[in-house]
Parts: sequence; C-alpha cells; structure tokens
Amino acid sequence: MEEIRDNLVARIAEAEREGWLGEVEGLRVSLAGAEDKLGQMDRRSPGGTAINLGMPRISPAQPGREEGTALLRQSLDDQQ
Repeated sequence: MEEIRDNLVARIAEAEREGWLGEVEGLRVSLAGAEDKLGQMDRRSPGGTAINLGMPRISPAQPGREEGTALLRQSLDDQQ
C-alpha cells in the first residue's frame, strides 16, 4: 500500500508538471483513499494477532462403498 501511495505522489507531480488538471484531481482522490487505508492498517494491532481456529473436522464427502453401490443399483433400476 505504501508503494501505491508513493506511486500516486509521483504521478501527481508529473500531472502537475504537464498541466493535466483533471488527472491531478483524480489522483488526489486516489491518494486520499490510499492514505486512509494506510491509517486503518496502522491502527490495527502491530505484527498481527494469531487466532486459533482449531482443527478442521473432515467428514466423508461420499457415502461408503457399499452404500454408494446400492444407490447406483437403485438409480439404474429406476432408469429401466
């Protein structure tokens, strides 16, 4: 985010040199947004905070082999 801010500052300087007034205004709006975002990031706890999410529970995505075979047979019988 700091790189984006620095790039915007450089682009504003270029636009001012070239006389691109509409471009300057748009870049200043973007710069204000980038600085606001950096401020939000700075207000958060430094270094981040680890959150324990626990271990995921893994459940079978498909029925057991015998159940699956019975369901397949039933499906085939239904089609006939």
